[in-house]
Amino acid sequence: MAGVSETVRYTYRLRPGRIAEAALLDEWGRCRWLWNEAVHQQRSGRKPTLGKLSKLLTEARGRNAWLRDGSQVAQQQTLRAYGAALDHSFKVKGRGRPKTKRKKDALPSLEYTTRGFRLKDGRLCLPGKVTVPVVWSRELPSEPTSVRVHQDSLGHWYASFVVRREVAAAPDADLPGIGVDWGVKTTAGTTNPAFDLPHFGHRRRCAAELAKAQRTMARRRRPKGRPQSKGYQQAKRQAARIAKKAARQNTHDARVWAKNVVEHHHLIAVEDFKPKFLAKTTMARKAADNAIGAAKRELIDRGTRAGRKVVLVPPAYTTMTCSGCGERTNLRLGLGVRTFECSACGYTAGRDLNAARTILATAERDRASADDVRHQIASFRDGGSDAVRAGNPGPGPGGKSPGSIRGDR
Repeated sequence: MAGVSETVRYTYRLRPGRIAEAALLDEWGRCRWLWNEAVHQQRSGRKPTLGKLSKLLTEARGRNAWLRDGSQVAQQQTLRAYGAALDHSFKVKGRGRPKTKRKKDALPSLEYTTRGFRLKDGRLCLPGKVTVPVVWSRELPSEPTSVRVHQDSLGHWYASFVVRREVAAAPDADLPGIGVDWGVKTTAGTTNPAFDLPHFGHRRRCAAELAKAQRTMARRRRPKGRPQSKGYQQAKRQAARIAKKAARQNTHDARVWAKNVVEHHHLIAVEDFKPKFLAKTTMARKAADNAIGAAKRELIDRGTRAGRKVVLVPPAYTTMTCSGCGERTNLRLGLGVRTFECSACGYTAGRDLNAARTILATAERDRASADDVRHQIASFRDGGSDAVRAGNPGPGPGGKSPGSIRGDR
C-alpha cells in the first residue's frame, strides 16, 4: 500500500493559562447558545437546513455584540456539527434527535478550520489573540486541516488535529484466519487461545476507591440552587480521575491486543455483538468493565486500515451450532453451561471456543448475512473451515474424526 494516505487525528495536551482558558469557555458559551437555538428551531417545526442556520447566524451576529466578539469560524462549525448530527438522526438507526447542551453537563468542544487557527513557535493561536502552549508528544505528519479543542471531565484541555499520513504497509500474515467471540468472563475468545483477550477487571479494582470518592461527593453536596463548594468539586474530580484511569487501561489493552491479532491474520471474523442491551441486565457492571464495544471498534479499525479482510458475523445461533459437523442443538445453552457437547458427532469444546470456530467457518463460507446465519449456518458442514478442522481434537465416536463425518454427510 505504498503511496496511500489516510486521514487521522493526532491529539495533544494543551496548557492554557487563566486568561486563555476563560476565553475558551466564553467562546464555548456562544457556540452552546447557537446549538441550543438550532435545537429550538427544529423542535418548533421550522426544519432548519444548513443554509437557514447560516442565515440565522448572520442575523444573530448583527443583533448581538457579545456574539460578534467570538470567532465566526467556531460558530459556523458548531452549526455544521448540528446539521451533521441531525442528518445522522434520520439515517443512522438508534440515533435520537440532537438535544440541548446544558452548561453543567456539556463539556466544551470547539472546532476550527484553517481560517481560524495557526501554529507558531510550538503554540496554538486561535481567534481573539488566544495563544495556548501545546505539549508536542510526537511530530505532526503533515499540515493540519482542522483542529478540535475540547475539555475532558478532569478539566484538562486537548487539541485534536486532523492530518494526512502515509499508510504503513502491513506485514505479511503468517496465519490464515481467526474467529472472535465476545464474552464477559473472557472479553474476546478466539479460535487460537494464544490470541484471547482476558478480562483484566480494571474497573473492579478501582471500585472501592471510586465508591469512596462518590460518598465524599454525596456528603459534600449542597442543596439544589446553591453553588457547590470547593471540597465537592475536588471530590468530583477525584472520582472522574479514577474512572478515566480504568477507561485508559481498557483502551490500552484493546489496542495492544488488536494490533497483535491484525499483524498475524489475513482474515478476521468478528462477532457482530451489540453490548448495549447488557446494560439492562444483571451483567451490566461486568459488561461495562469488559469494554467490549471499545475492543470491537479498535479491532475493526485496525484491521480495515491494515487491509485485512474483516467480516462481521451476526451472532444468531453461533453458540448453538457445532463447529465440527455444523449441527445445531435444539435448545439454547444457559450461561452456566461452559462446555459445548454435540449430540450428533460427539465434538466437545469450550463454549466460547466452539462459537469462535463457528464464526470463522461462517465467514470463510461467505455466509455473513442475517438470513444465511439464521437459516443456513448448519450448511457449512459440506465444506467447512480448514482452520476449524485443524483445531478439532481427536476422532469422534466410532473412530471417525469430525472431518470424516462431515464428508460422509
